[in-house]
Amino acid sequence: MKVNSYRNLEDLRFIPDFLNEAEHMYYYNRLVDEVVWTQRAIKFFGKEMLQPRLLAWQGTESYTYSGTTLSPLAFSPGVLELKERVSQFTEQQFNSVLINYYRKGNDSMGLHSDDEKELGSEPFIASLSLGHTRNMIFKSKNCGATERLLLTGGSLLIMSGKFQKNWKHAIPKTKKEIGGRINLTLRNILSYLKN
Repeated sequence: MKVNSYRNLEDLRFIPDFLNEAEHMYYYNRLVDEVVWTQRAIKFFGKEMLQPRLLAWQGTESYTYSGTTLSPLAFSPGVLELKERVSQFTEQQFNSVLINYYRKGNDSMGLHSDDEKELGSEPFIASLSLGHTRNMIFKSKNCGATERLLLTGGSLLIMSGKFQKNWKHAIPKTKKEIGGRINLTLRNILSYLKN
């Protein structure tokens, strides 16, 4: 298994072949049917609109970001299997998973950092991609420099240390005709930091 420290992005590791093609497509198809998906309304420049993707929050802790609190559902069987594999590989425990379903190229996620206080000062986040390849953009909070990474199906991206403090990341829209992608971002919510 190949492990890359990606270019000049500190605290970022990329494992392009964490799952092979048969494995990641099996879990992609399984999770499309197994997960209870929602599409939440968000405020964007004062206007309410639906998030441009489907999502699910599974685990043992609630999570608040962008003024929205997600109440957890229990881990579904396929998500639990993947969580355990990632935990074993990273030697990290995760109590929650945010699952995003990008159904087509028009589904996206804007620039953001996963820096909510309940994730701790240096969160360890493992991001597993299933299905079709999508671009991820990184933008430095310090100098505005940008980097780009192709998140292939079966890849595992690990963001840790000061990464969230120094960088934002996004999944931009694309006009290309592409299939769906499911992304699991595994994290550990520290309940004692919520208040």
